[in-house]
Amino acid sequence: MQFSPQCPLFVASILLAGSLSEAADWTQFRGPMGQGHADVNDLPVTWSENENIAWKVALPGLGWSSPVVADGRLYLTTAVAEDETSEVSRSLRVLCLSAKNGAILWNEEVFRQQTGDLEIHGKNSHASPTPILDGDRIYVHFGPHGSACLKMDGSIVWTTQDLMFATPHGGGGSPALADDRLIVCCDGSDERFVVGLDKRTGKQIWRTERQLEPARGFSFSTPAILNTGSRSQAICPGSGGVWSYDPKTGKQLWRVAYGEGFSVIPRPVIAHGLVYVCSGFGDGQLFAIDPTGSGDVTDSHVKWKIKKGVPNSPSLLVVGDAIYMVNDTGIASCVDAISGELHWQQRFPGAFSASPSFADGMIYFQNETGVTTVVRPDREYQEVAENKLGDGRSRTFASFAFINGAILLRSETHLYRIQNPL
Repeated sequence: MQFSPQCPLFVASILLAGSLSEAADWTQFRGPMGQGHADVNDLPVTWSENENIAWKVALPGLGWSSPVVADGRLYLTTAVAEDETSEVSRSLRVLCLSAKNGAILWNEEVFRQQTGDLEIHGKNSHASPTPILDGDRIYVHFGPHGSACLKMDGSIVWTTQDLMFATPHGGGGSPALADDRLIVCCDGSDERFVVGLDKRTGKQIWRTERQLEPARGFSFSTPAILNTGSRSQAICPGSGGVWSYDPKTGKQLWRVAYGEGFSVIPRPVIAHGLVYVCSGFGDGQLFAIDPTGSGDVTDSHVKWKIKKGVPNSPSLLVVGDAIYMVNDTGIASCVDAISGELHWQQRFPGAFSASPSFADGMIYFQNETGVTTVVRPDREYQEVAENKLGDGRSRTFASFAFINGAILLRSETHLYRIQNPL
């Protein structure tokens, strides 16, 4: 399959790749463009508890949100239980830390989660969605337990708890920002819809119901925002299918149905004029979709699809003309982004939930027990290093964040700044 340089989506993908070099701050889940790319230099490729650790700080509570970074400050969410020995209320909080030394600068409670709202999957947390930074505002989301906007000093601008839906495994998907709209996927076992909130007030501007009725409706995906010269799209996977919506109005632009897929977690990625979407548990597949269509494009705009090695939890990573991915059981793959042809597969140690990242010319794959495999992007497998943190018992489900010269890794109990000696 060939793409002409005059194709609008080809141009958009080039503009997307070019913009990655202009934004060093890590402002949302998977970085400034949500694609897992970091514009940073001088990163270490080897580390351990005793090597290349600038600082390590204990974090209160538990959360799997990734850190976000701007102006020398780090922001993340956490859930702090009043009594870890019993099912009591939790404090849902936002933390601000110094990137220089890890000191907690402020710690603000946003919501109080009550005892009856504590149902959750054993691998999830009550603070899993990653915040978004936008100018002097921080947007946080705790699933149906509330969304909020804060200033950089921790003061609350607005809160809302109007997005009610049943989440049998707890909250998971992060929101996305499209101009003045905060786009949130709300896929519960009872109701399934997507909303656009006014980022200035938190008021709901639109709500669009999902049009499919899958047997297991709950999902936890994060929207991908695609901007082209002709239209903007919020691409929102869910159980049974993926939808594209107009971020301003919530109008459905197109849909691809994928049958039995449910509990969809990976965030879509965009490159080469295509949108790459994973269909989740049940019947996990990777779809390469041409996003220029309208209506039901299941039979007309799916360019290729594969099943082998497709992740259920980690998101995909596109570097150049290849897709790099690791599935939940540790099978890593490199496939051609245009054709879906397999270049290589490799088994990594352990299980995986965190999404891979591309930074300073390397790909970083982090497993669930603090082991990171560093790989050089190539059509032949080239491992550079394997690094271990902790004692193998502390969980590491959060995805990496980056600042220039350093990697930020969140474990179950600590936040690390990993960097070469100054």
